[in-house]
Amino acid sequence: MVSVKFFKTDPRVTLPRYESENASGMDLRAFIESDISIPPLGRSKIATGLKVEIPDGLEGQVRPRSGLALKTGLTVLNSPGTIDSDYRGDLEIILVNISDQDVIIKNGERIAQLVISPVCRVSVTEADVLSPSRRGSGGFGSTGV
Repeated sequence: MVSVKFFKTDPRVTLPRYESENASGMDLRAFIESDISIPPLGRSKIATGLKVEIPDGLEGQVRPRSGLALKTGLTVLNSPGTIDSDYRGDLEIILVNISDQDVIIKNGERIAQLVISPVCRVSVTEADVLSPSRRGSGGFGSTGV
């Protein structure tokens, strides 16, 4: 098990936690002074009141909560949002409302989930030609719908 350190910017902040025994992501909660209304197609940066120290070789991936997306139309705009291991700033979530109604975010509401994953760093090599593959340069939809 890997240890990830979280710093609470306020004693009232709730640490993230796994909500089921085999959950991949820890739920992140809004830490806001007053309700925030996100209009249809609007977006907002929501504070969590957390800072995080992720060990080298790992990254944090901020992902939407499926139930929130289904029930309200809220999702993480830059999904997955990446938290690099050397970032120590405030952990904030960019939510977008893709529904046709205003959505209200309340303090303490679960707004996203955080998955900690390994990162593979590579060396970059310039090439004059790439080796052939069965797929070739076929792009969007080339393998079927």
